[in-house]
Amino acid sequence: MRKLALLLFVVVLSTTSFAQSAAKRKAAFNLENNVAIQGYDPVAYFTQKKAVKGKSSIATQYEGVTYYFATPANKDLFLKNPDQYEPQYGGWCAYAMGATGEKVEVDPETFKIVNGKLNLFYNAFFNNTLKSWNKDEANLKAKADANWKKIIK
Repeated sequence: MRKLALLLFVVVLSTTSFAQSAAKRKAAFNLENNVAIQGYDPVAYFTQKKAVKGKSSIATQYEGVTYYFATPANKDLFLKNPDQYEPQYGGWCAYAMGATGEKVEVDPETFKIVNGKLNLFYNAFFNNTLKSWNKDEANLKAKADANWKKIIK
């Protein structure tokens, strides 16, 4: 009986912890209508080397965040290794995260794969932050990593 009670306690505790961490992640991520990357397919950036809109009919949730995919094959690739395909810094502008630690909107079509990770950038009103990122990538990436850790704590 004690083992059953302990097992139930562990299940409830882990479910509660997961729900809290999923809610925290969801609050930290750049979501539009509860969808990451404005509905673009996170896998296509890697496989097709371009931004491709996903379909709401081919979707999945990963730790509280919803992703759309252009094809079932891309969804399957994502499910095998979600951490590989999720955008850095919750999908916020990598340059702004490094320069100021701020959450700044992105243009999902302005991106760069850095060390196997998807980085997205603001690009509007004659301000393409990818160009600024490229001038000081190593320094900005280190600062962005540190700033993001503070945000998700």
